[in-house]
Amino acid sequence: MAAITLKLTRRILAYVWLLGVTSTRSLEIALNVMRKISLITSNFFDELAGELLNGISNDDSLIDDPRWPGISKNVLSKLLNDGYGGLTSTPPINRSSMVPKGFLVSLSNLFELPASKAFWETVAKRRRRLFAILVIASTALATYLMSLIIYFRSRALLGYLMLFAFAVLFAWISVGFWTALVGFISVLRGVDRYAPKAKVRGIKDDTRVALVFPIYNEDVNRVYAGIEATYRSLERTGKLKHYDFYVLSDSNDPDSWVCEELAWAEWCERLKAKGKLFYRRRTRNVKKKSGNIADFCRRWGKNYKYMIVFDADSVMTGDILVQMTAIMEANPKVGILQSAPKAIGRRSLYGRIQQFATYVYGPIFAAGLSFWQLGDAQYWGHNAIIRIKPFMENCALPVLPGDPPFGGEILSHDFVEAALMRRAGYEVWLSYDLDGSYEETPPTLLEELSRDRRWCQGNLQHLRLFLLKGIIPAHRFLFLNGVMIYGSGLLWFCFIFMSSLQALLDVWIEPVYFPAEYALFPEWPVWYPGWAIFLFIVTVVLLFLPKLLGLYLVIVKKKAGLFGGTGKLVSSVLLETLFSVFFAPIKMLFHSKFLLLALLGKKVGWGPQERSDVGLSWRQALKFHWKDTLIGLLWGTTLWIVNPAFCIWLSPILISFVLSIFLSVWTSRPTAGELFKRHGIFLTPQEMDPSPEMKVLAEVLANPPLPADQDFKLALFDPWVNALHRSLLRKRGRLMPKVLKKALNAIDSKEVLSRSEIMALLRSPVMLFELHKRVWESPEDKFIEKWSKYLSRIQ
Repeated sequence: MAAITLKLTRRILAYVWLLGVTSTRSLEIALNVMRKISLITSNFFDELAGELLNGISNDDSLIDDPRWPGISKNVLSKLLNDGYGGLTSTPPINRSSMVPKGFLVSLSNLFELPASKAFWETVAKRRRRLFAILVIASTALATYLMSLIIYFRSRALLGYLMLFAFAVLFAWISVGFWTALVGFISVLRGVDRYAPKAKVRGIKDDTRVALVFPIYNEDVNRVYAGIEATYRSLERTGKLKHYDFYVLSDSNDPDSWVCEELAWAEWCERLKAKGKLFYRRRTRNVKKKSGNIADFCRRWGKNYKYMIVFDADSVMTGDILVQMTAIMEANPKVGILQSAPKAIGRRSLYGRIQQFATYVYGPIFAAGLSFWQLGDAQYWGHNAIIRIKPFMENCALPVLPGDPPFGGEILSHDFVEAALMRRAGYEVWLSYDLDGSYEETPPTLLEELSRDRRWCQGNLQHLRLFLLKGIIPAHRFLFLNGVMIYGSGLLWFCFIFMSSLQALLDVWIEPVYFPAEYALFPEWPVWYPGWAIFLFIVTVVLLFLPKLLGLYLVIVKKKAGLFGGTGKLVSSVLLETLFSVFFAPIKMLFHSKFLLLALLGKKVGWGPQERSDVGLSWRQALKFHWKDTLIGLLWGTTLWIVNPAFCIWLSPILISFVLSIFLSVWTSRPTAGELFKRHGIFLTPQEMDPSPEMKVLAEVLANPPLPADQDFKLALFDPWVNALHRSLLRKRGRLMPKVLKKALNAIDSKEVLSRSEIMALLRSPVMLFELHKRVWESPEDKFIEKWSKYLSRIQ
């Protein structure tokens, strides 16, 4: 009996300590409860609640260590009962409308060209004419040389198909080359004089800006660590008063729901940000991210002049936020100002390779895009500031009629929103020269490809929107360019396949030297090896010269030390080039598959993104890449048997296919990334000389306020989390006896609840509080077994 009494006393004390009751009163309360209960039943909760409520009514300081002092008054009243409501995590709703309009398509819309108004538009036309001449001329010359190389005789159809594919692909890579070249020149010359600037550095006192963070089943520690880094950076600028932070959740996972609420409460207290940091979770994920942003605009858009859209892994410095706001203030016709984010935070080898590339090559491509586009730039969906009023009036997106890929919800919404903003007469600019914008790259090749599949279907929808009324030609081109990102993969695959077929036919089919009857002289096949070598060299230059230009810029600006020194930098560029050669054919296969599946109407799911460096298992890689390996083996074996010379020529692509499983697994490993880092390869400036924001981010993630294994069960165990969750609910919810019975049984048995049942529990304050009581009154062995990880945090 003494042992039972001791265990029960410990449990009551654990609960009282969790509440934050003064140490001098804890034992007194526990003893009072023990006198009033029966040890046979151990149903102590009601007696404990009565004792505590009586104590609180007589002594306001009974709970001397409330969990979140800033909101404790709202939560305290729900601690020992099944009440709900009383706490709000958002400001009062100031509702306005945001309705889609002008989405009729017609072929005649192509011929309606808007009149130029701004001076920069005249400059843009001249630049784009030059751009078109460069791309067309280089493509025409290369295509002519290719026509001399391809053997047309007796296989004219195959030859012309190869020539067509080559012409389109060469035009595609020449677009990238000329963009990088003018970007290189622009960076050397300095800032483009036509770009909008902050004529007045100040921001008007009544200007308010919303920083919005759309999230979907994310790691809350990473999300809020980024928010903390941005928040503290803004504090240092002295301009924090202009900015509010909104975490806009579309999460449908019960663990994420509870952890997001807990994180909001923790960081409100941590940053002293009550009234500056808000949280809202949507119950219906309509239109995904674009719908989440639109929902924010309808509820609170009227409160703000601008909004800055973040990704879940974005970080922006206070300086760049203030600069971008000042530019918008000084240029009232700018509707969207897009920054050029750099990559941070990756440990996997694949992530570090992509991260390194954004620092070395990214600036010249961003500068080149800005040179051609000027005020007709594209919006990338995050790390950009948007003028809210015209966005609400002109950029609402409909659900397109019909089935995917051309119907349904608009997936690649950012390009469309930029086009609609330009249609309304507002400018869209890319501020490539502003530093302080960061994001994370996908940690693995498969994670990048999974995102590509969603974007592939979204970009295909742009073919339908290509004929929208009022869209300017530059954005019609960007719509086509978005399709070519994935169409080029399919064209490349077709070209390689047709080239292989040509090589096989050259061996299998004997050439005809006398195609005409009674011909006096034979017609010999003509081969131009010099032109073939020249064309190969030109193609290599177009593909790899931008990398050398980026390398040269880093060295000439004396920034090689930020990459580990000149030697390490050169080695990193060479290795990045080698890896890109291996990755490109794998991406080509997947992009071809994605495009074909989208055209066949296969729907794309919307799952949470994997942002952590967890690494791939061999099983995962085998599941996704076994076909690549099989294709490489069969293709290579056939060519080697029939035409070994061509097989050697194609070997880099075939080797990539065969090694796809190994490459995917190895480059996903953080250990591989750390190995290269120790040798000074793929280092970046933020690793060599981290900014204050990156230091804050690293410090928070090194010692996160919330344990990584938090889940919805915390709302059943922890009285403060249970009360917090119920305080944020707005409805009493339905009492579902069957679900409650199953949940009660699950406490004392191995029975498992489904996700929908758990969500039903979390929506019902009555059921949630009843489960909380039963958790603490459960038998000793079950209590220790099921709740040990939570108990360990208070012992």
